[in-house]
Amino acid sequence: MDIKIKDFLDYLLNEKKYSAHTSKNYEIDILEFKSYLNKEMVDYLSVDYDFIKGYLMELYNRKLSRNTVARKLSSLRSFYKYLFNNNLIKTNPFKYVSTPKKEKKLPKYLGIEELEIIFNTPDINTPLGQRNRLILEMLYATGIRVSELVNIKLSDIDFFRKEIKILGKGNKERIDPFGDYCLEAINMFLEDGRKKILEKHHVTCDYLIINERGKQITTRGVEKIISDTVKKAALKKHVSPHMLRHTFATHLLNEGCDIRSVQELLGHESLESTQIYTHVSNERLRAVYLNCHPRNKE
Repeated sequence: MDIKIKDFLDYLLNEKKYSAHTSKNYEIDILEFKSYLNKEMVDYLSVDYDFIKGYLMELYNRKLSRNTVARKLSSLRSFYKYLFNNNLIKTNPFKYVSTPKKEKKLPKYLGIEELEIIFNTPDINTPLGQRNRLILEMLYATGIRVSELVNIKLSDIDFFRKEIKILGKGNKERIDPFGDYCLEAINMFLEDGRKKILEKHHVTCDYLIINERGKQITTRGVEKIISDTVKKAALKKHVSPHMLRHTFATHLLNEGCDIRSVQELLGHESLESTQIYTHVSNERLRAVYLNCHPRNKE
């Protein structure tokens, strides 16, 4: 089984072009299932529908959320589909297992005043401060994922049209526009801070966002920068790169942008993934109504 797991992970990385982070999550889920197989002394090629039901019961007994169970099922369904496509099994037993409905938690987002506080926290008189400001502006201006941000190359940016070519999930390309504030942040970093970092370490780099040594920055590096910036800004909340993505989508909808456009800008394959933001927007409308309507008693 170990060899087939390795082959499957190689397939995800090299053919499906999944990120290392996504591939690692698949590996964790499959290895966990392998441990359950060993405990029950069942061969992985002999798994059937009834056995899977027992495994699901085990997951629910551990008090795992429906979202977590759904993700594990998706990983195993993909793995067994790979086995089926390579003629190692006659049917994919996970194909007939229904996925639990995901829990819909409203995404958290930042207000305009909170954004301004965070944006004004980095010291733009320093190379790293300019870079940190650019990271914040870019994430909010485009709504891109942090994994997409770290892979932006200078050649992906159209400065005249103010657009960036983004390589999203599943190796799908899209074009995301950005505004004047973001353009200013890009130009400042390129013309000053980025040059100084590269010259200091005598290196070159094709990527827009670099670390303090002039190399391509990691997603973890971006997460730490945002966390440190929020602490310095003294905001009493946890802010992640993904919250800036939530903020981007929520603010667009609140200002009247149609949901199909938001879907394309976010790079969502399904409209269902984008619709969660309409719930946030509706909650805001309700709060405004309750606060402002003169015939409301609440």
